[in-house]
Amino acid sequence: MIRKAVLVDIDQIMDILNKTKAEMHSYNNFQWDKNYPNREDFINDIKKENLYCIEHEKSIAGFVCANTTQPIEYNGLNWSSTKEAMVIHRMSVNPEFRQKGIGTKLIKFVERLAIKNNIEYLKTDTYSLNVKMNNLFKKCGYNFIGEMNFLGKEKPFYCYDIIIK
Repeated sequence: MIRKAVLVDIDQIMDILNKTKAEMHSYNNFQWDKNYPNREDFINDIKKENLYCIEHEKSIAGFVCANTTQPIEYNGLNWSSTKEAMVIHRMSVNPEFRQKGIGTKLIKFVERLAIKNNIEYLKTDTYSLNVKMNNLFKKCGYNFIGEMNFLGKEKPFYCYDIIIK
């Protein structure tokens, strides 16, 4: 089941975040660090009703933030459309629940959410070193658009989009 996150979920969300950061750092991916994302980012996402959790075996197995807010760094890239887009941000699956299709379910949920909101276009990005997310976007049919520098990181972020109907 996928549902809007509520404030009582924050401890489980932070636990998933910390496990994900530890895993990322183990292969020198510092996309997420001590500064970003943080507890306040998720609290704000919850208050704006932009954060969604997927439950599996009575636990939160993952989360995704989806809204129409685009980083300014998206300007200048050769996107597939100029239409309003829903943007996938801050997505993670608890390492304990990997290889169960949960990441794909979260992405497909955001696509259905976009359509429900009369949006047929999605954008997203992830750090170039984040092999798992890059592979997931490709697996779900997202098109590689280009690279951008973001969050002061050393390596570029890869940007993707998809037009859905």
